[in-house]
Amino acid sequence: MVKVLLTGATGYLGNRLCHRLLAEGHAVRAFVRQSSDLSSLPPSHPALELAFGDVTDLPSLVDALQGCEVIFHVAALVEPWLPDPSRFFTVNVGGLKNVLQAFRETKTLKKIIYTSSFFALGPTNGYVADEKQLIERFNGRLPGYVGDGNDRESLSHVEDVVSGHVAAMHKGRLGERYLLTGENVSFVQVFDKAAVITKTRKPFFHIPLGVVEIYGWISVFFSRITGKLPLISYPTVRVLRHQWAYSCDKAKAELDYGPRSLNEGLSEVLLWLKESGTIKY
Repeated sequence: MVKVLLTGATGYLGNRLCHRLLAEGHAVRAFVRQSSDLSSLPPSHPALELAFGDVTDLPSLVDALQGCEVIFHVAALVEPWLPDPSRFFTVNVGGLKNVLQAFRETKTLKKIIYTSSFFALGPTNGYVADEKQLIERFNGRLPGYVGDGNDRESLSHVEDVVSGHVAAMHKGRLGERYLLTGENVSFVQVFDKAAVITKTRKPFFHIPLGVVEIYGWISVFFSRITGKLPLISYPTVRVLRHQWAYSCDKAKAELDYGPRSLNEGLSEVLLWLKESGTIKY
């Protein structure tokens, strides 16, 4: 059994990592904010402990780390756009800086496992997409392919990424980085495969990125008025102009990482979205 501190435990990835660590018999101290929604965490698991604080507050991190052997730093601010972009730096950069400083001050810690998106590595020239675009596709708000639809990005299933994190705790070498990616595929492949799985019609035209960028600017304009986050922003479209295709061979070799295929992962995601009422088909 390993005693771990997990930041971002109520987030999309962190929550699943929390459940997996507990299921495998580890003791988890979930580092959460006072305002966090805790409903996704196990309500009364004997190996789960809550520690309240914020990654931007170093003393609260130092206190939470006492007695822990490993820290998973999964917390991050992930939004398409914010009125005050300095918050991204404060949370994502400042928070990591605090985690590193807290590590230095905690004698029991043996390993930091830090999670970042592949944006930190830079593009490889194409387009990037996520499950939000599938939602918009099946809700009728994204009738066509974005751009020419033939560039590639790396898609991975969240449970595979969780498995990679746990493996990194046991097998990962200090100072190394591992890409927990999956198949490198295009928009055309994702949307066409989704159409086959759901027995629905494939998109029949392409939406130029210039048009999407204009929509992004308009969305941000109304977001400034309403205070609601935009569905898509112009910085997001700039991301879509690049390719994000990577190899996970190193993780496969050193962590026994085994990502599922696009067909298997997409089938599970679409069924989950349907059962949750997010999409209909």
